[in-house]
Amino acid sequence: MYEFSPSGIATAEPTLREKRLAPMPSRSGDTSGTTATGRRDGKNAIDRVVVINDLSIAKGGGTGLALLSVRLLRQAGIPVTYICGDDGENPDFADLGVEVVALGGQHILTGNRLRAMVSGVHNVDAKTMITRWITANDTANTVYHVHGWSKIMSPAVFSALSRVAGRSVLHAHDFFLACPNGAFYDYQSQLACERRPLGLGCMANNCDKRSYGQKVWRAARSARLRSLVLRRGASSRRVLLLHDKMAPAFERSGYVPEMLHTLRNPVVSYCSERVCAENNSEFFFIGRLEPEKGIEDAVKAAAMAGVRLTIIGDGPLKERLSTFGNGVRVLGWQSHGQIAEHVRNARALLMPTRYPEPFGLVAVEASQSGIPVVLSTKAYLAEEMVAAGVALACETANAVAFAHTLRHLAQMPADKLKAMSQRAFSRAAPLATSPEEWRDALIGHYINLIAGA
Repeated sequence: MYEFSPSGIATAEPTLREKRLAPMPSRSGDTSGTTATGRRDGKNAIDRVVVINDLSIAKGGGTGLALLSVRLLRQAGIPVTYICGDDGENPDFADLGVEVVALGGQHILTGNRLRAMVSGVHNVDAKTMITRWITANDTANTVYHVHGWSKIMSPAVFSALSRVAGRSVLHAHDFFLACPNGAFYDYQSQLACERRPLGLGCMANNCDKRSYGQKVWRAARSARLRSLVLRRGASSRRVLLLHDKMAPAFERSGYVPEMLHTLRNPVVSYCSERVCAENNSEFFFIGRLEPEKGIEDAVKAAAMAGVRLTIIGDGPLKERLSTFGNGVRVLGWQSHGQIAEHVRNARALLMPTRYPEPFGLVAVEASQSGIPVVLSTKAYLAEEMVAAGVALACETANAVAFAHTLRHLAQMPADKLKAMSQRAFSRAAPLATSPEEWRDALIGHYINLIAGA
């Protein structure tokens, strides 16, 4: 995970507000350089990257990556504007010389419910804010990168970007660009969904985690998004997927293959020295404490296998998990550095997701630290991690199968587990990018868009 300094978000105001911090001096007139600095032959130089995201403080992976891109682009000397739905009160923006344009809005789950239902489908203020910035500042070499829109700004983002669609990148951190509930997962039956989004089968099925009414609202929002993103000439837009296996689901939703490009997330391991997993006995779960993440499956299997489980994360199940006795330790949310200290005692990391997990950042962070992984066969990384000899996969929703796998790993001879740990630490499988590789790939996409436009 990538974090800016921990700071809270100020109380949001439901009015449009723009705040600009002095940007670092741009290198106008200097068109020499390499892809890593975003410069190539003058006409394809990147004037500015506009990062668009609901939040300015990292509370999840998508925002963390949006903020990481800001830092990496600034380090490469590229001017950045950060357009956000909240108040934009991240103190790191000033230090980085980032221009901030903040809506000062509220999460759709807070405030007046009727207003949230309307603004969640089309937030007029968000469209006005982005349109205003484009009208005043756009150049032929400005690129727009959308990371998050579903919590505050709504599909109105894509309406505002329609005039610059050919220079727009949409980052699919999840499936909300394609599926109404964002997961291709039926939360009621707890099964993966193969239906065509917004088709008759989809609309007749109550798959939402809250209610069918919520499903209908999300479907309306998804239909609005689709009308904006998949309109004529949409193939000029670029959608970045986290894994190749996401592509069929997006194509089933109407995206053409030309729009879809895979760019794996950047990963920094928890530990710079190998975790000696063969000397440890503790199993770890790191992530959101919600049913679809499979945390309850992990607790049940750990109890059946007689192994100790440490849980790191926050969410609605936290309090209940804290009552499971001595075999389960719940630490709550921890920073990347704090996690590094804890996982030095890890024998394995568990990722028992119940839905098709597009990436699984914690699994790669742990693996590159030398920690073997036990993961669900539903995770897109499962097949390649098992093939590389750095993980075991099973039907984690099946308590007996899951417990059997945990016992097998708990009883594995030290030399075999050490070999597994060493393979993981040596990065035997190319599971992710480094931050520098990720930055250069982003810049390559931006330059290609500018050249094409």
